[in-house]
Order: sequence, then C-alpha cells, then structure tokens
Amino acid sequence: MKNDLERRIRQTGSWLYQLIEDETPSIFRKDYWTGKVIDWSMHNEAFKVEMFRFIDVFPYLIRPESVAKHLQEYFCRPDQCFPAALQWGLRQLSPTSFAAKMVAKSMAKNIESMGAQFIAGATPQEALGTLEGLRAQGMAFTVDLLGEAVVSRAEEEVYLSRYLELLDFLGHASSRWTPLGGGSGSLDWGFAPKVNISLKPSALYSQMNPVAFDYGVERAKERLRPIFRKAMQWGAFVCLDMEHTALKNMTLALYRSLMEEPEFRDYPHTGLVIQAYLRDSEEDLGSIIEWARKRGRRCTVRLVKGAYWDAEVVWARQNQWPIPVFTCKPETDAQFEKLARILLENHDVVSCACASHNIRSLAYVLELSKELKVPSDRLEYQILYGMAEPVRSALKKAGLPLRLYTPIGEIIPGMAYLVRRLLENTSNESFLRLSFSEGVSREDLLRNPLDVLAERSQEATATDSSIAKEAVAPFANEPPWDWTQARVRRDFQQALAKVRKSFPVKVPLVVGGVKITGDSVFSSTNPNDTREVVGLVASAGRREAQEAIRAAKEAFESWRNTTSHERAAYLFKAAQIARSHRFELAALQVFEVGKSWKEADADVCEAIDFLEYYGREMIRLGTPRRMGHVPGEISHLFYEPRGVTAVIAPWNFPLAISTGMTSAALVTGNTVVYKPASQSPVTGWRMVRLFEEAGLPSGVLNFVPGPGSVVGEVLVTHPDVAAIAFTGSRDVGLNILRKAHDTSPSAQMIKNVVAELGGKNAIIVDADADLDEAVVHVLHSAFGYQGQKCSACSRLIVLEENYDKLLARLKAAAESLELGPVEDPKNMMGAVIDAGAKAKILEYIEIGRSEGKVLLERHFGHANGHYVPLVIFTDIQPHHRLAQEEIFGPVLSILKVSSFDEALDVANGTPYALTGAVFSRSPENIDKAKKTFRVGNLYINRGCTGAIVGRHPFGGFKMSGIGSKAGGPDYLLQFMVPRNVVENTLRRGFAPKEE
Repeated sequence: MKNDLERRIRQTGSWLYQLIEDETPSIFRKDYWTGKVIDWSMHNEAFKVEMFRFIDVFPYLIRPESVAKHLQEYFCRPDQCFPAALQWGLRQLSPTSFAAKMVAKSMAKNIESMGAQFIAGATPQEALGTLEGLRAQGMAFTVDLLGEAVVSRAEEEVYLSRYLELLDFLGHASSRWTPLGGGSGSLDWGFAPKVNISLKPSALYSQMNPVAFDYGVERAKERLRPIFRKAMQWGAFVCLDMEHTALKNMTLALYRSLMEEPEFRDYPHTGLVIQAYLRDSEEDLGSIIEWARKRGRRCTVRLVKGAYWDAEVVWARQNQWPIPVFTCKPETDAQFEKLARILLENHDVVSCACASHNIRSLAYVLELSKELKVPSDRLEYQILYGMAEPVRSALKKAGLPLRLYTPIGEIIPGMAYLVRRLLENTSNESFLRLSFSEGVSREDLLRNPLDVLAERSQEATATDSSIAKEAVAPFANEPPWDWTQARVRRDFQQALAKVRKSFPVKVPLVVGGVKITGDSVFSSTNPNDTREVVGLVASAGRREAQEAIRAAKEAFESWRNTTSHERAAYLFKAAQIARSHRFELAALQVFEVGKSWKEADADVCEAIDFLEYYGREMIRLGTPRRMGHVPGEISHLFYEPRGVTAVIAPWNFPLAISTGMTSAALVTGNTVVYKPASQSPVTGWRMVRLFEEAGLPSGVLNFVPGPGSVVGEVLVTHPDVAAIAFTGSRDVGLNILRKAHDTSPSAQMIKNVVAELGGKNAIIVDADADLDEAVVHVLHSAFGYQGQKCSACSRLIVLEENYDKLLARLKAAAESLELGPVEDPKNMMGAVIDAGAKAKILEYIEIGRSEGKVLLERHFGHANGHYVPLVIFTDIQPHHRLAQEEIFGPVLSILKVSSFDEALDVANGTPYALTGAVFSRSPENIDKAKKTFRVGNLYINRGCTGAIVGRHPFGGFKMSGIGSKAGGPDYLLQFMVPRNVVENTLRRGFAPKEE
C-alpha cells in the first residue's frame, strides 16, 4: 500500500510537471533585471550578499549621490571579484554628477519593478485591480499588510486601523465578485470566504515579550478583537501568521485564547500557521488538533515550510541554544509530509491549507487526500504571489482550489519581505532554483525525502567515524534561559517566591574561613520597595579588614603552590553549583538590585562564563613557555601570582563582575579579600558561598562587607595588598589609584591596579540606518536596567537626514515601554539603586532642562521605591554637561549632526572611551567607524550593552579605566608576574640533545 502511494505521488508529480509546459518563473528569466540579479546571486555568493544588502538599504537613500555612493561601496571594494565592467562603470561615477542621478533613477525603477513582482500594491486601493485580476483567473487571495516593525502603541494603532480599513474596503468590493469554483454567496468553492487576510501578532502589540507571556497575550488580544469583530461582520477569514520562534508559543496561545472567548467561539473562518522546519512542529500541531477536538469546532492550519531559516540558525547559535529548525532541506520536506498526513487524517476537526511550491510536496498532499477521502471543503493550496508562476499554472490547470499569499504595502517596509523571498529563491536547496535554474532532473526532485535522508545519513556516518573526539571541551557561553518555555517562566516565578521567604538573609563576615556576625549590622533593601529588607549584613571595620588581609597572606603560599589545573577545577565546580542555583541567584538580584528577569538571568550567565573561561585560560597560561632554542640552554617563561588581592566590586553587576574579578585573582594563585558593594552584599555573599561549596581552602577567599570609607581605605593602602581589582565610578577609581601608588616604606611590592571606571557612551545613527533595528536597540541600551550600566547609551548622535523620523519613532516607542517594579515581568524599567543615585539623576535632569529641551519625560506611579523618570532630551550640544558627564540613570541626550565625520568627532569628544555603537549600512562609514570611533568596545548595527565573555572582551581606556579587557585572553596576566628561568645545560663541553 505504501509503495503504491509512493508510485501515485510520483505519477501525479510528473503530471503536474507536464502541466507546467516548460514555463520559467519570472524571477529566473534573464531578460529581466530581476532575473539577471538572481542569476548572478546564485553563482556568486559575495555578490548575492552585497546585492541583497543594497536592495535592503536602497529605499532609505533619498538623494542620488547617496545611491551612487552606496553602489560604489557595495560593489567596488578591492577584495571583491565582481564583473570588471560593473566595477569600472561604477568607479567612474561621480556621486554628484548627472550620470549619478540617472543611475539612481534607473536603479529605483528596477528595484520597484522587483518589488512589484512580490507586492501587489502600495495600498489596498492600488492593489485592487491585481486582486480582482487574480480572481478573474480563478484564484483566491489572502492579503498581508506589510509595514515597518511596530515599536510603539502609536504604530500599533496605525496597523490596527489599516486592517480595519482593509476589511471594510475588501468587504464592499467583494459584493460584486462572482464566487470561485461554483460557490455561492460570499463563499468561494462553497466553503472559503472571498475576503481572506493574514496578520502578524507582533504588529498589534509592540512589546510582545515571552518573559511576560500571559500579559503579552492579553494585550495582543485587545488589539485582535476589533479585527475579528470586523471580519465576522463581513464573513471574512483571518489567519494569524507565524513569525520567528521567539513569538511562536505566544502566537499559538493567543489564537487559542481568543477563539475560546464566547464572542468568537463559533466563528468558523479562522486559522493559524504551522512551520514544518521547526523541530517541535509536530508537537505543536498535535496540541492544536487536540484543542480543536475538545472544543468541537474546526479551524484551519496553513502548513508552510518556513521563511526565517537563516535567522533562526544564527539566533540559536548566538544563544548557545539547540537549533530549532531542521538543518537540511530533505528533513523539512519529510516533516512537511508527516504533518500533512496528520492534518488530513484529522480533517474532521482541522482544515489544511497546503502552502508550498514544491511539486513533490503538492503531489504528496493531493494523492494522500484522495486515499484518505478528505472532503473537498477541508483542503486548499496556497503559494506566494509573484513566485512560482509555473507551479501556479499547473495547480490551476489541475482544477485545485488555489489561493495566493499577497502582500500589500509601501516598498520601504516591504524590503524585509522582499529580501526573505530573494534569499529563499537563491538558496542552494531552493526547489524553484533546482527545478528552473539548475536543471535538476524531475525524477530526483520527486524522490521521497526520507530516501534522500537515508543516503545522506550513510555518508555522514562514514565521515564521522574518522573524526576523533576532543579530550577537553572548549569554552562555550552559558545559554540564557529560553523564556518562550512555560517551564522556565514557572520555575523563575517559584524562585522569586522561594527567595523572598528567606528574607531577611543574615550575612556574616568570612575571615580565614571563620564566619563572624559582629556587633555592627546594616540593611540591604529592595530598591523597588524600600520597605522590604533583603538582608541584614554584618559590617566590617578596620580591624576586620586587617584580619582578612592577614588571613589571606597566611593562605597565599599554599594556594600559590597549588597547580593551575587544581585551581581551575575549583572554578569549574563553582560554575556547576551556580548552574544548579541559577533561578535563585537571578531572583535574588530582582529584589536586591532591581534587575528585570532577563537582565538578572544574563548576570548569572556571565558569572558562570567567567568561571569557565578563566579556568581554561589559566590552564593555557599555566604551562611554562619555552623561549628560544639554542643548544646548551633551556629557557622557560612562566607566571606566578602577585599575592593578596583586594576585590572591590560594584552593585550593578553584583554577581557577574564580582565573580569575574574574584575568580581571575583566585585562579591565577592569588588570595582574595572581597568587599562587595554596600547595595548588593547578599548577592556578594551568595558568590562567596559558591566557592565555599566548591571546597575552596580557608583563607583563600575572605569576605568583608562594610563602608568603603573604612574597609576600602584599608584594602587600598595596606602594604600587604599586592593588587587591587576595582569596578566603579571614575572619582572613586582615581582616588584608589592615587592611594594605591603612594607606596609606604614598609611595602614589599608596587601595587597593581585594575580599574574599570565607566563611560559616556554614544550610539551613532547614520542617514541610511535601519530604523526598525536602531530604535529597539537604542531603547534597550539607554534604559535597560534603568541606564545603570557602565556601557549604557547616554548620547544618541543622529544625522540630520533621518533626525525627525527617528525622533518621532523613538519617542513613541519610549512612551510604550512598560514601567514599574521589575518583579512583574512586563516591566522593562524599574527603580534606581538607592536614594543617592536618585538625587544625582534628578539633579542632572534639572541641568538638562536648562541645556536642552525635554522630548519625553515619563514618571512612575509608585511611591515606595527609588523611582526617577525616564527622560529624553533634544537640542543638547557636545559641550553641555549632559553630553560630557556620566549620569548612570535613564537619561538620554540626543545630538543632531550634519555628517558622519561630525558624528565621529562628537562621539570621541568626551574623556571616556568605553563602549559605542553605529547603525549604518554604508560599508565606507562602517570602516571609518572601526578606525576612528575610539572606544574599547565598538558595536556595529547593534546596541552598545551586553558584552559576552569570550566573544566581546570588555573594557575601555582614557577615563574609562586602566587594565586589559575582562573576559578576554589578556585579563589574567594582570594578576600575575612573569618569571624567566634559564639553565645552562653545557657540562665539560657536553650538552643534552635538543628536544
């Protein structure tokens, strides 16, 4: 039976190929500009990258000279191997010439022509002729309204109104349309509404975030209800599109929740999408079918392969997550067939919209539906407008119900959609490319994907058997939690409750392995509600600090002589213990220092990364290095620790930075006296306990919370302290440097100071920047963790060409952020750390009122925490205090410039040099920024916060600090001194043979 079905599938596939009659999709026809671009792109990967990037940026280039300049930058770089004629012509083009204007005009026409192949029109009115033309040819449609990424409530409203207007417009127009396929009234083929729309949930609620899963679903439902009501009024079909994986579970929950409401429960014309390339797509489909069966109502599932494959793979690898998609095309094709079978077998509760251009997939569904006797009103076929015209022609001739997914929108917001379509068609395994460009045989293309997979598996097994396994696992970053998973959100909520029950935590001093409670105690409170006491902390004085130094000094010799491998093992064990307590360690930070759920988890991940990375680095550096290779001499360079190290930590990354500085000192063989920030002593105590549970010997790590003016003073000036690691403000850091280097006569060493002191970080937004990305990243960089990161963006430098548009979108987006206590996951921004910080920030806000203009000021409605308003200032000049001085709070200054060179001058015009970012799609400007934007960490087309250990070694210069970069290959060297031992092996004219 199975073999007979396979035979019929191949027969039907061959029949569909015959119906194509040697047609070629327009995108592959080389007599069109699009066809030429596609052909070059398929045969030159570098050209493909540059061309698609140029197509993406082109609509933002409002001046002909910008078009000519970008053409030269994208296609005339010396390292490119593009057609000589193309490069020669572009190189001779003066950006300000008449010829440049003609080129720009021609390019605009070509790209608009390309867009018109995939986009039916800029507005529903403009697209109506196309839609009615499709119906005249016997094809239905579903309309998707393209738009800019929605980043604010204002843009949500626009998108909502566009869909409501679309439904009214199409509803009125449909009254004159003859039903397709012999249908009657408002139904095509007797079962499908004439009016059919598709929409993305993220366009209806701009702050969709899986961390605040339930809240996001409720907010999105508020936006969807008017659309569903309007659809019911016209009898239209509504399909919720599926986007990237981060929103997949929210979309599934959103659809089910909405359709369970009494108002919509009985409406039959709704559906959603399942993407076959997702590994969990079978589980998702099963849950939808089970849900539909329980509620006794049918829904439609549009089954697609998936359109975000490249991005999904990159995002997963960046987060060290399992790749959520199948990694080869036959796997996706096989999954598509498997899911199609499940859908068709359950046709009593779900209808199937088979969305594919793959002849094999279409033939499979067609034949299987016959075998399973699926009623005709439970199945339709869908393809993309502007693509696969031959496939469309074959399905029409076969008499199958066919619907075209038809985007409508302006060319600029349509670029993202257009580029996805181009990527899809030029990929090596694209069915259309293989069929109509590469000339792969129809027999091969109609093969069962399971057979193809079996062959590939045999080949891979033969290859893998010869690969030896590595003895030591390389460093890999700790994956952040995937908040799309209900288990993660539930466990974190439980951790918050568990940690709160432990308050107030009693925190002792630890000196020489002995816990000391002492008589002096201070409180650590929740900055979002100061009535809540997180911990009662023993406070060290001068005597306790001196005793801690003495204990560390006594433990030093034994710890120094411990091998680097053994010391690293303590770090690895501490990392494993931290993993087992990840939720609690993050939950504590929500309460003690006011970090949001994601920010708190990121801090714990970074702490684990430091332990794992520095452990491996010490193993690398712990092997003596042979210097020179002359006969009769053996010379080795090696490193040894400096001695007692004082670690003075900040409160803003209370676990990560504390762990980083402490583990670096410990693994290099130093003993440590650790003073946490007075605002985060409970988190500091949890770090000490990690090392305690790992079995670290007594006296190697000593813990002395207390006032900086007392404890810090002893640690900095004591003659037995060999090194100081400090992260904090510039003024305190400079004071430490002065006192540490005022060497007393009794000192046995010159102190080494590693100090990270903060920044006045800028983000430059170029004239051609992608504002969809820039707005989101600027907001996160400026207001994430209330702007209390040394890397936070406090200056936004914008070129005048897009200044007004960026300001409008940024203001609207900032107005849409959720503010409030960060224990609630919906809130992006909460209280600042303490009363002193609040007073300082409020003072700078008043300075800003005198120096510039308030674009936006948002206050909190909470009285019991250290809340300050979120403020954005415009008309700030480079010399203003707001543009020069570190504020460390949610205050953003915007500076307008006339050129990219001026932007770089302004960015470099402060005493700080920590982080910076540039949003630009100009290769020349990006190269210029790399060379002249003088900061320790420069980010291109992403925000300026969020450095990752091992990937973004972190640290600055000028007034931003002294020392090498944390989380990088040079950091541990600062905690050691190099030694060289040379042995003369020549004896009486005889020397050992050189190895």
